[in-house]
Amino acid sequence: MEVHLVDGTYELFRHFFAVPSYRDSTGQEVGAVRGVLGTVLTILEDGATHLGVATDHVIESFRNELWLDYKTGAGIDADLLSQFPLLEGGLEALGVRVWAMVDQEADDALAAAAAVASADRRVERVLVCTPDKDLAQCVADPRVAQLDRRTGRLLDEAGVREKFGVEPASIPDWLGLVGDAADGFPGLPGWGAKSASAVLARFQHLERIPEDGGSWDVKVRGAPKLAATLASQRDLALLFRDLATLRTDAPVGEVDEWRWRGPTDDYPDWVRRLGLDRLADRARRLADRGAH
Repeated sequence: MEVHLVDGTYELFRHFFAVPSYRDSTGQEVGAVRGVLGTVLTILEDGATHLGVATDHVIESFRNELWLDYKTGAGIDADLLSQFPLLEGGLEALGVRVWAMVDQEADDALAAAAAVASADRRVERVLVCTPDKDLAQCVADPRVAQLDRRTGRLLDEAGVREKFGVEPASIPDWLGLVGDAADGFPGLPGWGAKSASAVLARFQHLERIPEDGGSWDVKVRGAPKLAATLASQRDLALLFRDLATLRTDAPVGEVDEWRWRGPTDDYPDWVRRLGLDRLADRARRLADRGAH
C-alpha cells in the first residue's frame, strides 16, 4: 500500500492566496477550505487509500519557548487563521484522519506519521505531500519520498542531494547554518546555501566541522571567516538546528487508522455550508467504488 501524508497548513495558505474569496451564509470566509477539500478529494480519486492531513491548529508551538522570534500567528490575515478549525472539521466530516497540532507543529505530525508508516512492512511507499524544505529530512530510500503536488516533483534521496547539496539527515544542520525565514530564525552571518551545502556534504553535521577552516578540504569562498563565525556562534547554530529538527513522537496512531472509508453522516451539511454540493457526489462515488 501507499500512504499519503498531506501538509494541511501549506495547502490552506496556498489556496487562500490562489483561489477567489468565498463567504458562507454567516459571512465566514471559506474559500481556502473549499480548495483544500477539493484537493484532498482529488488525491483520493487518484487512488489514495491511506491518508492523513496535518494542520497547525495553533501557529505557536514549543519552539517559541526555544527562540522568541520563532514564527507566530501575528500578521496572518484573520480570514486565513479563522479557516483552520473549519478545514479540520470539514476533513473529519469527509472521513479523513486529521492531526490538528497544538504543542507541536504540523511538520512534526508528518514526520511522526512517516516514521510510523515506514516501519510498517505492508507499506511500500510513503508520500509526504509538501514542498516544505524541513520535510526533506524525512526522505529515506526506497520507501519515503517528498512530493510537491503543485509541480509534480518527487524527491528521493538523490533528489534531496540535487536540490540542497546534502543528505536528508543533514537538512536540519543545513537549516541551522542558512536559517529559515519562514520559521523566523536567521542562520549564521555569512553562511549561504552554497557554502553550507559544500561544507556539510563533507562533514554531514555541525559537530564534525573543524574550527580551522583551512583544514576543511573543500572549496568554499571565505572559509576562514565562516569557520570563525561558526566557532563563535556554534551554540546558536545548534539551537537553530534543534528548531529545524522535526520530532517523531506526535500521537498520530497507526496506519490502519488512516484508511479512508468514506464520508461521515455530517459531510452533506458541511458541503452545503461551503456551497460545494458537487463534492458530496464525488465523495459518494468514491465510497461506492471502495465498497466494491
